[in-house]
Amino acid sequence: MRITHILATGILSLTLLGCAGVEIQPADTDRFIAGNYLYYKWRTDPLPIGVRNSDPAYVIDPMMRREVNADLQSKGYVLNPEQAQFTVGYILMNGMVQGEASNLASNISPYPNVTPNRQIDQASVDNAIALGGVKETNNIILQFNDRTSNQEIWRVTLTKIIEDANNIDASRISDNLTAYLKRALKSLPQAPQS
Repeated sequence: MRITHILATGILSLTLLGCAGVEIQPADTDRFIAGNYLYYKWRTDPLPIGVRNSDPAYVIDPMMRREVNADLQSKGYVLNPEQAQFTVGYILMNGMVQGEASNLASNISPYPNVTPNRQIDQASVDNAIALGGVKETNNIILQFNDRTSNQEIWRVTLTKIIEDANNIDASRISDNLTAYLKRALKSLPQAPQS
């Protein structure tokens, strides 16, 4: 019985670790499915490559386009600016959330509890103060619009708490973005047969 409990706890921990890091909020796909869309184009031109700029958008833009194109094309959608029925665009922005626990706070339980005969140590007090405040987030909103009416037909929001804003590692961003966009676009259906 004890071994089963330990195994179950271990599997649950690994599952939660795999999902940690980003909050993904996809919209309902009913309007997108009802439009029977097949062809798409990007709403804006790509950002220039090779520009010396510290803005993370210049790192993220080619990755976003590559990953979204790969996912949509694997589902049967066709990138064709002349015949496009819907447009794909995205917004990068920073935000703030109140009272969020950092990913680095693995020793802090979000659930209140009481431990008998235990004094509150100063480290726990310091962690509660440091981790209970406002946290900066990076947010990506991926939005699909009907090309004719310019009305939104689907969107997904990705939100991640920033742990180290001064460390922009392109390979880590690429790996994370690949995984996160795959999860974000998972709810989109296969393209209709032409």
